[in-house]
Amino acid sequence: MQREQISVFDIFKIGIGPSSSHTLGPWRAAQQFTASLKQKELLAQVLQVKVLLYGSLAKTGIGHGTDIATLLGLTGADPVTYDVNAIGPAIAAIKKDQLLSLAGEKLISFDYNEDMIFLFSESLPFHPNAVTFQAFLNDGKAFSETYYSIGGGFVVKEGDTGNEKEQVDLPFPIEKASELLHWCLSTGLKVSEIVMENELAWRREEETLKGILQHYTVMKDCIYRGCHTSGFLPGGLNVARRAAALNKRLMGDSAYTDYTSWVMAIRAGGNGFNYTLDWVSCFALAVNEENASFGRVVTAPTNGAAGVIPAVLQYYITFCDGFTEEKIIQFITCASEIGSIFKKGATISAAMGGCQAEIGVSSAMAAAALTECVGGSQRQVLMAAEIAMEHHLGLTCDPIGGLVQIPCIERNTMGAIKAITASQLALQSNPDKAKVSLDAVVNTMWETALDMNSKYKETSDGGLATNIPISLPEC
Repeated sequence: MQREQISVFDIFKIGIGPSSSHTLGPWRAAQQFTASLKQKELLAQVLQVKVLLYGSLAKTGIGHGTDIATLLGLTGADPVTYDVNAIGPAIAAIKKDQLLSLAGEKLISFDYNEDMIFLFSESLPFHPNAVTFQAFLNDGKAFSETYYSIGGGFVVKEGDTGNEKEQVDLPFPIEKASELLHWCLSTGLKVSEIVMENELAWRREEETLKGILQHYTVMKDCIYRGCHTSGFLPGGLNVARRAAALNKRLMGDSAYTDYTSWVMAIRAGGNGFNYTLDWVSCFALAVNEENASFGRVVTAPTNGAAGVIPAVLQYYITFCDGFTEEKIIQFITCASEIGSIFKKGATISAAMGGCQAEIGVSSAMAAAALTECVGGSQRQVLMAAEIAMEHHLGLTCDPIGGLVQIPCIERNTMGAIKAITASQLALQSNPDKAKVSLDAVVNTMWETALDMNSKYKETSDGGLATNIPISLPEC
């Protein structure tokens, strides 16, 4: 059996909000479907396409933008580069004209109300997030493929194992935290250094460094943009954006037109506990308000939890003298390895494991990265990840109205603060005396996920989603 091999660029992906499993995944699935049509030389024969959304993708598809993502993916748009300001007009045009440019090459009729089908009561056994694309051809035949969005933007086509990525010879193969620790202790390398050695099996070092810094650029731009954008979030809950107001309150009358001078001003403003706490919350709010607004974010490791790692990284940059490319790369690479361990041993999909699989995992990733960057040992790094996840176990996913807003946005602030606290605890502890290992917490998280009622797994069928009265506008 092949081991799953996960790169830093599998855990961290550039995309568009609000959900990695319900937006980015279906978007990628639609792109793969059109690629299949091209490969089989069927694109020119297509007369009509239908999209069938199952289970969680159907129940929260509107709130998560699943319908929007699949339509854009079918047109050949790419979430890494697509202009987020063009999303609304593009979807409005498809609905109004009832026309879809399939793969950007073949114009076909598409009636949103008839061809986008939400199967609310049907679920496929492999995973709750399933989508089937049906293409009807001019010879009377049909071609269809089913995809599963398994969390974090990862997509598996029905019939595939999920391990179709070309296997490479990794110098340090890792499935569990115990294996990671073994390699660290036997070589003396830090977690981030282990990751960088493995990344060399996929690409040249300069390519990896360039890609990581590109991801960081998206993160910092997202924070800065979110801290300077006011108004209300889309979707009908009328949730006011808070990051900009908090930023203005903390900055006073000062205004800065670029990220670097803004960060320097924040640093000069003080380092008291309340001041620092407010800024960490502001950073996290900013990212997830952007995410909820179909903004460009980095899936870290999911969109719903996209604010935790940027917030803790920004805390490190601003308040811990981490404003160097070397330290930023170290932070992101270390975090990615912890995320890959959770994906291999449990899940990073809220539809499978509840919010513990998103906020919990991102908090563990951030805690580990911060601990390494401020000088913690390899054992303390794993201990910080364990502490962070231990106190997210059992966290449910119950988005109100199926929107990644309440309680999702605030949970990113909690995840970031817990990550910093977990790091501090680990740095002040002797990990040799720890009673709980990271592997034990990963196993426990997975067992908890299996036991958790499906209504608490991103379906909006329980919890806050059913106890808060709302009235959303019709689609």
